[in-house]
Order: sequence, then C-alpha cells, then structure tokens
Amino acid sequence: MTNNKNLYIIFTSLALICFIGFGIDIMDIDAAQYASMSREMMASGNYLQVVDLGNDYLDKPPFLFWISSFSLKLFGVNNFAYRLPSFLFAVLAVFSTYKLSSLFYEKSTSILSAIILASCQGFILMNHDIRTDTILMGWVIFSVWQIAEWFQQKKLIHFIIGCMGIAFGMMTKGPIALIVPIFAFGSHILLQRKFSLIFKWQYLLGALVISICLIPMSWGLYQQFDMHPEKIVNGSKNVSGLKFFYWTQSFGRITGESPWNNNSNIFFLLQNMLWSFLPWILLFIIGCIIQMKEIISQKFLLSKNQEGIAIGGFLLTYLSLGISKFQLPHYIFVAFPFAAIITARFLNDWLVANNKRKIFNPLLYAHFVLFILLWLILITLMAWPFQSISLLVSFLAIAVFIGFIILFLKIKKSPHSLLIICLYTTIGLNFFLNTFFYPSLLNFQAGSTVGKWISKNNIPTNNIFIYQFPIWRSLHFYAKGIIGEKKSLNEISSGDYLLTKEKNLPILKENGKAFTLLLSGVDYPVTRLSLKFINPEKRENELDKFAIIKIK
Repeated sequence: MTNNKNLYIIFTSLALICFIGFGIDIMDIDAAQYASMSREMMASGNYLQVVDLGNDYLDKPPFLFWISSFSLKLFGVNNFAYRLPSFLFAVLAVFSTYKLSSLFYEKSTSILSAIILASCQGFILMNHDIRTDTILMGWVIFSVWQIAEWFQQKKLIHFIIGCMGIAFGMMTKGPIALIVPIFAFGSHILLQRKFSLIFKWQYLLGALVISICLIPMSWGLYQQFDMHPEKIVNGSKNVSGLKFFYWTQSFGRITGESPWNNNSNIFFLLQNMLWSFLPWILLFIIGCIIQMKEIISQKFLLSKNQEGIAIGGFLLTYLSLGISKFQLPHYIFVAFPFAAIITARFLNDWLVANNKRKIFNPLLYAHFVLFILLWLILITLMAWPFQSISLLVSFLAIAVFIGFIILFLKIKKSPHSLLIICLYTTIGLNFFLNTFFYPSLLNFQAGSTVGKWISKNNIPTNNIFIYQFPIWRSLHFYAKGIIGEKKSLNEISSGDYLLTKEKNLPILKENGKAFTLLLSGVDYPVTRLSLKFINPEKRENELDKFAIIKIK
C-alpha cells in the first residue's frame, strides 16, 4: 500500500482536492476578513501595523497577513493568491509530520501519519476556509521535528531552526506555538526520565533566537498600541498590544482576563473532532487509549526507543485548550499532527502488521456502515438542495457510491482494506463537496457576489456605499477596495451607488430618492447552515434579498 505508485496516487488525489478548493469563493466571516485585511495591508504597504477597514486591529498576530499580502501582490487579488501560502504550510505540516515520525518509527508508520494528516476532514477544510491554524500547525510541527532532530543528532543548527519555527508560529497565533512544543518535549523527557535534558545552556540561546525573531511584530504592536494609550481598542483605553499578544489573548482565556467567553466545556473540542478528524477519529481514540494503557502499565517509564512527544503533545495541548473559557472547533487543529502519528502507530502496528482480525474486522465493518451513511448524505446533498447541481452529478455520486460497495466486497479480507475505504471515502466525498456543493452554496453569499460585480463593472469603490446591510468582508476583498457606509438618508447623494436590502427600496422612494436598479440577489451566512436553508421549500424565509441601485 505504501509503494511509490500508490503514494503518488494518494497524495496527488489529495492535492487535487485542495486545488479544486482554490476555486471556491472565500467564505465570510473569518476567512474573508483575513483576506480583506491582507489586501488592505498590500494596498497600504504598512506591514507592521495591522488594520481592518482602516481601524486598528488587535486579535490575530500579523504573519498570516504578511504572507497573504505578499502573495496577493505577486499573483493579484484572487482566490488562488490568498490560499496559496496556507496550502504551502499545509504541505510543510504533512512533510514535518512524516519526518518527526520517522525519527521513532518504521517507514510505513511514518508514511501513514502523513497520509492520515493530509486526508482528515479538518485538514482538507482548512485549505479552502483559510484561518491562522493551518500556518500555525505547519510552524509548530516543523519546530517539533527540528528540535527532535537536535536531541538525536546533537547538531545545533536543528535547534536554532526549530526555535525560529516557534517564533514564526508565535507571530501566527501567539504563545500557543511555544506551549505546544514544551508540552511535547516535556512529556517525552519526563516519561523517559532524562532529567538532564531539562537544564541545557542551548535553551538560553533558543530564547534569544525567539526574542530576536519576534522584534518586528513586537515593535509594530508597541508603535500601534502601547505608544497610544488614548486609543479605544475593543471598547477600552490604555490597551497594551504587547500584553494582549503575549498574555491576554491566550492565558487570559483561562484566567478570565480575556472578554471572550462562549462557555465551552472540556469535551467541546473532542465533540468537534468527531467530524474534523474523520475518517480516522475512531482509530485515533482507540490508539490513544491503547498508548495511554501502555504508558500506565510501564509505570510512566518509556524505553529508549519509545517516544512520548505525540501522546504528550496532543493530550496536554487538548487539556490546555479545553479549560479555556472560549473555544472554537479549529483550535485543536494545531495538535492534529500528533493525532495522526498516534493513529498511524495503532493502524500499522496493531491492525496491519500483526493482522489482528478480532480487532480489525469489527472496526472495518463499523467504518463501512459509517461511510455508507456519509455517502447517502452526500448523494442527498447532490440531488436535493441546489438546482445548480445537475441531475448528472447525482447519478455520478451514486455510481461512485456503488463503486465503494464493490471495492469493499473485493478487498475486505486485505490487511489494507480499512485504509483503502477510508481514503476512498474522504477523497470521494470532498471531490463532490469542493466541485459542486460549496460553489453552489457560495452563490448565496452576497459579499462575494456583489464584490465581483463591482470589480467586473469597474465601479470606483469610493462611489459605492453600504446602506442598512451587513458589512461582509468578502465584499471588500472581491471589490478590491474598502466600501464605505452611509447610515442615514441625508447622507445619500445623487450619483451614489448603494448596496442595501430590497425591502429598503420603497422607503428610499418615499423619501424622494429616485434610483435605477442595477443588480438584485439573495444573501445568507453560508457558514451557519441550517436544515431550513438546506430544504429548498423552506429556504425563502431564511434569505435576505439585496439590491444595488444608482441614485439619480
């Protein structure tokens, strides 16, 4: 299964799925906001101070905006340019996971760890719904790999490069990029009782390397916020940008200093892993439990050839995120490389190499039933919600589903059958989702629809305004400029283009605002799918209707 030809087919198929995703419009809210801010940074040329629609921004560090703005400048303002940097870091994450695993396990396990990471649902999703977590994951697992190389080979260059990776990870999403490697190597050192590794002079050098790399971001924060205590940021004055990034944004969610709180519990991230780590989640949970039992049976003492990096890196990261008062599903993505290694070890050592059919067969049939349900859901999505998806696509989905059943019956006795049906399902489902479902869904996102219309018709962005309509960031990105807002009828002038709700048109007429209707359409927050929206018979009541008009 892991010969060169099969690997080429697997990784080419997964890359193709991601490249298809490049063509999907960028989704509001987060991904489109980051895209809009990256375009704004590119246009202004100010790379040290991060702004959002001209306003001071204090939430995410600047690295995503740096590399995205550079890519937009190089390739133009489009979907491909915005997504390319994150995809490259996703590739870095897969490669680094393989290299880290290869330091401790045989080649087949290392290859499996890379395949599992690259094919899990969250990984595929984050390559088109871009957030900081893709880049963070790449930097973190890269730094862990490099520092692990240093521990084994004693070459200082690996440690220095690893510390640089930590610093750039911190410039991507804060101290979590430092905390995760500490969790991973702290667990490994304690479980192997190598206490001498706790005290090494190189750590002082590492702190210096990290500090030097953080200077550009720190100086920008100091200039933008600490030097201006009079600024009102997130409703407060005397806000320190340095304190926010190095403490409040991460640790403040545990201590209560951060205003963000969605009352998430310790099981929130696990519940979301049930979908985001598909199709491997059941194997991961079992593999994690088995590895924990092994460690307990060994009285928390690992042999020289065992590693505690993956299990410690995942569990301690999960617990630290799980006690936070504010959590989102993608927060755990940073630990997915560790989960992939744990899963690969179980899949290869327990199920394939030892061919334990008493364990293997129940898992195989459980996955077969689960995947049948997923394929039936996909066929429903192809046939029911959107008229823009042709009937031919529905038949194609049915044919691929029948192919899945035939494949299963043919290979069910093979030691690789579980791996094959997992990959067949995740590649097949995401091909249909990225090619047909998401493009149809994005037809209901007014921001990208209107923004592309503005750009296509060469309407100056300083002549068109939002009036009583949501300020979607995708609008500004695709319009290639910041669209202003008018909040009252008195501000509306002759010659203005307006984006507003259709229900506002009679009010404008009643107040003497004659206009020409240029474009109309519908709007829906596509990242908040509901059954009523999916149901075409009930969708009408879920939609907002917009209009673009020109005031006479």
